[in-house]
Amino acid sequence: MLYNNYYWAVDLIWWVILLVLLFWIVTTPYDVPGQRYKKDSPLDILRRRFASGQITNEEYLVKKKILEQDVAAKS
Repeated sequence: MLYNNYYWAVDLIWWVILLVLLFWIVTTPYDVPGQRYKKDSPLDILRRRFASGQITNEEYLVKKKILEQDVAAKS
């Protein structure tokens, strides 16, 4: 009778570990390696703007050339 609820602390520890794990999974930032969603590159954003009609063909070509030069200069 004295030992009926002796192991309640072990159950409590597992619940705390589970809650901490769930909290960590939910609050993990998205911009870490292995992220959930890939960030768009500047060239992807430019292509999307061109496809939606926000910029003209001439603007697209000029900006694309600038971005490609920046990529070439960095490598």
